[in-house]
Amino acid sequence: MMQNSIRHRVARVISTLLVPPSFPLILFTLFAFKYETDPHKILLLVLVTITFSFSFPIILFIILRKMGRIVNSDATIKEERTFPFIISILFYVVGILILIKAQINIISIAFWFCYISNTIFIIIINKYWKISAHMMGAAGPFAAVCFVYGLSALPFIIILFMIGWSRIYLKCHNIYQVLAGGLLGFTSTLLQMQFITGIFNAR
Repeated sequence: MMQNSIRHRVARVISTLLVPPSFPLILFTLFAFKYETDPHKILLLVLVTITFSFSFPIILFIILRKMGRIVNSDATIKEERTFPFIISILFYVVGILILIKAQINIISIAFWFCYISNTIFIIIINKYWKISAHMMGAAGPFAAVCFVYGLSALPFIIILFMIGWSRIYLKCHNIYQVLAGGLLGFTSTLLQMQFITGIFNAR
């Protein structure tokens, strides 16, 4: 009984802390200091990330929860997930337009674009099946880290296992929904970043 209680708490902490908006906050900050030399661009990228890919999506979720538009913190009813996903896409579009206007590095722009496209994929799939957005939200950034740092990023795969375990343990998803989210998030992000940066470098 005690072990089950501890496991549930651990799963809940993992699922709560490692929500999809937490990853862009880390990665875009990392990319800002890695690729930008202008302090103003570094600050802009960090502020745009905090605003449009972290704060606004979380605030939107909290508001929808208080309004009763989302039944619980895990958004277990798939039909309730479509509206916040659509609004999040609008946040991402505003963010990427600012980044393009400011001529932020192509790595960050390519990765930001993945948030738009991957969220569209989730909306389409969500009409028929509840794929794990948590896993997509972690696997996409993992793909971006692999794209930038290569094999040295592989140890971070443990984060995917932690998230996958927590979502299954909390009965938010089954193993197939978790695996599909991880596979789609990783593959889609990696291919898109290769394609976008390839076009830019070919110019």
